[in-house]
Amino acid sequence: MSIPTFPRPNRVTHLRLNSQRFQHLWHIAALFWLIVASAGLMTTGRIAASESPNVVVIFADDLGYGDVSCYGATKIKTPNMDRLAAEGIRLTDAHSAASLCSPSRYGLLTGRSPWRLHKKGNGYRLSSDQMNIAAFLKDSGYTSAAIGKWHLGYSKDWNRLPITGPLEVGFDYHFGVPSNHNDSTRAFIENHDLVGRKPGQPYRIVKGQDFPDGLESPRVDDQVDTTLTRKAIDFIRRNAQRPFFLYFTPCAPHTHVTPAAKYRGTSKAGLFGDHVQELDAHVGEILDTLDDLGIAQNTLVIFTSDNGSTPKDFKGTQNVHLNLADDSGDVRRKFKTAKADAKKMGHVTNGPWRDGKGYSYEGGHRIPFIARWPGMITPGTTSDETINLTDVFATIADVVDRDLPADAAEDSISALPLLLGKRPEIPGREAVFILGNGKDSAVAVCTGTWKLIYRYGSDEDRGHELYDLSKDPSESHDVTRQYAEIVERLADAYRSAEAAGHTRP
Repeated sequence: MSIPTFPRPNRVTHLRLNSQRFQHLWHIAALFWLIVASAGLMTTGRIAASESPNVVVIFADDLGYGDVSCYGATKIKTPNMDRLAAEGIRLTDAHSAASLCSPSRYGLLTGRSPWRLHKKGNGYRLSSDQMNIAAFLKDSGYTSAAIGKWHLGYSKDWNRLPITGPLEVGFDYHFGVPSNHNDSTRAFIENHDLVGRKPGQPYRIVKGQDFPDGLESPRVDDQVDTTLTRKAIDFIRRNAQRPFFLYFTPCAPHTHVTPAAKYRGTSKAGLFGDHVQELDAHVGEILDTLDDLGIAQNTLVIFTSDNGSTPKDFKGTQNVHLNLADDSGDVRRKFKTAKADAKKMGHVTNGPWRDGKGYSYEGGHRIPFIARWPGMITPGTTSDETINLTDVFATIADVVDRDLPADAAEDSISALPLLLGKRPEIPGREAVFILGNGKDSAVAVCTGTWKLIYRYGSDEDRGHELYDLSKDPSESHDVTRQYAEIVERLADAYRSAEAAGHTRP
């Protein structure tokens, strides 16, 4: 498929170390690990790295570009995310596969752009006949876990066991939240069943009732991510001596904004900032676990978000009765205005980008993306290359040195050469295509410089919009009339991508 070429800014900026000193230290370190590996030695309490690298994807929920301090946040401190960036590469032009949760997760795991399904809203599902990262890695001897928010479908009747879901599409272990931590299920699912089911009683969600029937232990709202992080750490410890893939999807900072008590009041952006700082602490726990086990050197960690943040507070579930471990900090009242409070305090959740979750504008899908792989990714690197989270699949396939199946990951191109500093760009593509809204009536076509919002279906009468992001990052000035030729070229690129059925060469 032919994609038009557009001018782009410089893509990669390295924060360089003294070259000779760095190479000398690297050779010493490499020699040390070679000796350890060849001798089969283990330091007390630490586990030797396996030949195949582990992969950890940390996929935050509704975390905006401006919510992370290494992306410009000043009212929120994220030292662990910043540590990842200092020890790896930080991308400034990364995009989620969609501006909504479920299709974005579908795109990351399958490598297929969700706009191809022409499906509205959040009801995306994975099926056993579609290749995804976990199923792909199984053939390479990997053990995989999906821990956290799933939002990709289970079997419908939860009183008929087993409840099918992640284990049926290639994961070996699952502990998670069905949609998000404010959903009406009020439950965790572990593998094939609810956690805390009352024996002999049917599980049933009752309208107007705080908690479902048949559930002994409803989720505790301010302990959800603490529980998920503990499960993730347990999985890492159990599998540290063999290659593993951890798909860790915490719920923060998605509504409900209910940080654990120890984090309340720790930020300068109110309860919302506290929730982001709790997320950062849990990222730190994962990193510390890798260090403690001696496997950080052999683990690729990718940290990103499923879409941009919601600039306004979500009203839909504010009347539910919160199930909290601790009522301190006036959390029952403040969770309803957490976003508005953060804004009043000077926090801008999506940074310089327009709008947020559910929109075609940059704030809906421009997200943080940080990758660390010690000894492979140069520390302190940044790149402004345009990538899509559909690229994660091909990148991981490249990490394990396997070709992708011809009929899978249609829109995934490996970013590994970019991450490793071997190439300044991703070859074979000049534009990415993002499902821009939940109505399935807009696609964002992004080239790095030019941004087209291509509208069709229910939004077709609104027409397209074109922005020059190099001059207008806030998407304030639509230049479709000035650059009609570029509008048509980008629109044709999208139509060609749809007709071809793939964007991967």
